[in-house]
Parts: sequence; C-alpha cells; structure tokens
Amino acid sequence: MKGRALVKGRALAAWTSALLAAAVLAGCASGSEGPAASGPGPTRAKATATLPADASTPEGTLLVADFGSDTVTFVDPEKGPIGSVEVGKAPYGLTVGEDGRAWVATAEGVAVVDTAARKRVDRIPYETETGPATTGEYRGGGMGIALAPDGKHVYVGVNVPGGKGTLEVIDTEEREVTDTVPVGRRPFDVDVSKDGREVYATDHDSFDVTVVRADSLKPRRIEVAPYGTEGGLGSWLKPHYTAVRPSDGRLLLPFEGEKLVVLDPRTGEYDVEKMTANTHQHGATVTEDGTLFAVGTGPIDPDADEGPSLTVRTKDGTERVVPLEGPHEDVAVSADGRTAYVTGGFTRDGYWDGISVVDVEDGTVRRLPAGERPLGIAVL
Repeated sequence: MKGRALVKGRALAAWTSALLAAAVLAGCASGSEGPAASGPGPTRAKATATLPADASTPEGTLLVADFGSDTVTFVDPEKGPIGSVEVGKAPYGLTVGEDGRAWVATAEGVAVVDTAARKRVDRIPYETETGPATTGEYRGGGMGIALAPDGKHVYVGVNVPGGKGTLEVIDTEEREVTDTVPVGRRPFDVDVSKDGREVYATDHDSFDVTVVRADSLKPRRIEVAPYGTEGGLGSWLKPHYTAVRPSDGRLLLPFEGEKLVVLDPRTGEYDVEKMTANTHQHGATVTEDGTLFAVGTGPIDPDADEGPSLTVRTKDGTERVVPLEGPHEDVAVSADGRTAYVTGGFTRDGYWDGISVVDVEDGTVRRLPAGERPLGIAVL
C-alpha cells in the first residue's frame, strides 16, 4: 500500500503540473471552472423570497445547497423536490439548528433560512475581503459551516482566492459577524466538538486542520498529510471533510478510500487505519453509534482506482462499500440511521443534479432529483 501510494502521489504531482501552470489555485479539481468576476460584492440583504403561505415542511425533509442555482431546495425523501428558496451566489455548506433555522454559506454571505416557512430571512455579509461574488470551485466566500451545540454561534470557513482563509464567528441572535480567526487555505469543512469548546476548520489546500478554542479564539495548526505534501497545491491527496467521533472527540478524515486518519485534536497526533474503497473521497459524517459514512467521488487514477461509492464503516472498523453511479460530494443520514442521502453536485466537473438514497441495511440505491449541483445537505 505504501509503495503504491508514493507512486500515485508522484504521478499525480507530475500530472497536475500543467494545472498549476494554468491556474493560480489548484486543488482536487480537474475541471476548467475558476473564479470569474461577476456582480457586485456582498451586501446585507433581508429577503422575502418564499413559497406559498400554506406551505409546510415535514420532519425528515432534506435540505440541499444548490451550488449551481443560488438556492436551497427542500426535498421529500420519497418523492423529490417540493420547493426552493434563493439564498445567494453559489451556496456550498449548510447547517440547521434545533429552532429550524438553516445557515447557508454562500459566496455573498451566510444566508439565514426559516425552514418551517421556507423563506430566507437574512443574509449576513462576511468581514473577510474575498473579491467579487463568483461561482466555480475556487470562488471566494463561505465553504464549511457549523453550529455550536448551544446554538449561540455559527462558524463559517471563508475561502480567500490565492491566500489563506478565515473562520468567521456569527452571533446567531444578533445575526452579525463578531470575530474572525486566520485558518488555512480553502476551509472545505468546519466542525465543532461535542462540548462546544473547540472548532475545527479542515483546510484543503494547506494540508491541515486548524483547531480554534471557542473561548479565546486562539488557532492551532495541525498538519494532516498521510501521503506527505508532495505536489503542493496541485496534489489531490489532501484533507477534505472531517467527522467528529462522538465517543472520544477524535477527528476522522478519510483519504482515497485507503487511509483513515484518526486525529487527536488535543495532542495533534494521529493514527492511520486502513480503508478499502480505493477511490477519491470527499464528504464524511458519523452517527452517534460511531458509524462513519464516507463519500467516494470516483477515481483520480483510472488504471488503479475504483469508481464512486459510499463507505459505511462501523466503529470496529468493518466496512461495507456501496457502489454509486456518477460522482458525489456530501452525505447526511436519517435520524434512525437506516438511510444515507448522498449529493451528486460534486465540486469538480461531472456532477449531476440529484441525490442517491442508500438503504444502509441492504445497500440498495435509488435516485432522487434535487436542485442544480447540490453540495451540502441536512435532514430536517
């Protein structure tokens, strides 16, 4: 495995040198999308976009961020879309509180959506300067986003094209940014510890996780590079999404369907466990019983890697790999743990406009339509 990984890393670094010559930023993308100036910068906007007054949102409805259509879509898990709401340019991640408010990271700011009424009630601009609001994989603005357990703060990772990102702290009552914290490059994912004392930004392009204390907002960088950092910005072998294990607070980061990094954020040390999907991996989540769900987006080396999949890994390390059709990005799990919902949006080219619904017990898969290029997802 180690020898194969080194060959894979060197081959990918050489292959992506052309991308580096053609773009200032590079990461896990093979497509041609990049930042293109369009429209004014972020502004504070209270919106009235809504569905009919008699609309209701049943429990268990899916909410997805439509990266390609500037909306969030409400999806009945049996029938498909039941409505959408405009939220801002290129929405990426989202998080939902117990009060039913959804917080959506867009290129323009964090949109606040009343999921019961299905309307946007606010959009909070970033303090960080990210340039014009654009679309595409490398666009500036919010990426990963998470809500504190007590619901008082939202933490959003803000990408700054060509530079290091920031973690912005939003007061959920006042609906304003109260603090900014420097983190690494392109904070794909943001997570919070179960006790709310720490925030974790997974910084894709700098091979690290930034641990931020919630009280002092002091950041601490931990390099997470089980394949090394060869290839720099052009490497595909970087961290993407993180799941916080409920039992001990360790961070779980899947890599390439080959390695699972189990990181202790207190010490900065990590172990590497074997995974079996052998595919480029993005989205990850873990349920209360310790089951990890990791999204396989498809091969980066067609001669050596397997296709898209969903890995279901129990707490003892036993894995079942469910094949999927086409690339996928992120995953959410039903309250009873029996169904996984995997978005087909994907940050790279080749995405599709739907959700794969996976029966966790028997591995059967069916497809649902959703919004355009859905990325982030939550179960209401």
